[in-house]
Amino acid sequence: MPSTPERTLETFPNPGSERDYSIRIRMPEFTCLCPKTEQPDFAELTLEYVPDALCVELKSLKLYVWSYRNEKAFHEAVTNHILGDLVAALHPRFMRLHADFNVRGGIYTTVVAEHRAPEWEPPAPVSLP
Repeated sequence: MPSTPERTLETFPNPGSERDYSIRIRMPEFTCLCPKTEQPDFAELTLEYVPDALCVELKSLKLYVWSYRNEKAFHEAVTNHILGDLVAALHPRFMRLHADFNVRGGIYTTVVAEHRAPEWEPPAPVSLP
């Protein structure tokens, strides 16, 4: 049976919840529609997060991202909405969504939205010789 787009984000238990580590997911085929012209907008999304108890299941993330294909949305709104849905599903220690939209009328747009859990403090950077 073929897959269809859907807004359900599935999760699984973090196998390394005892430590901070980062997960980076690159999604180069994001599309939505311009709310003014209804023309397609194309973007590359990069999700970076430090999981707490849960991680996102990748097939559900793919179907979730696909669900925006025919959705009218401003770049800023869609980036923040996606981040909000992911934070609500995962409750990560830290999460950043970087949305790099392709050129439209000679203008590139990049939107970066972040979430930090109130009790989470990032570890000090390690400087190696």
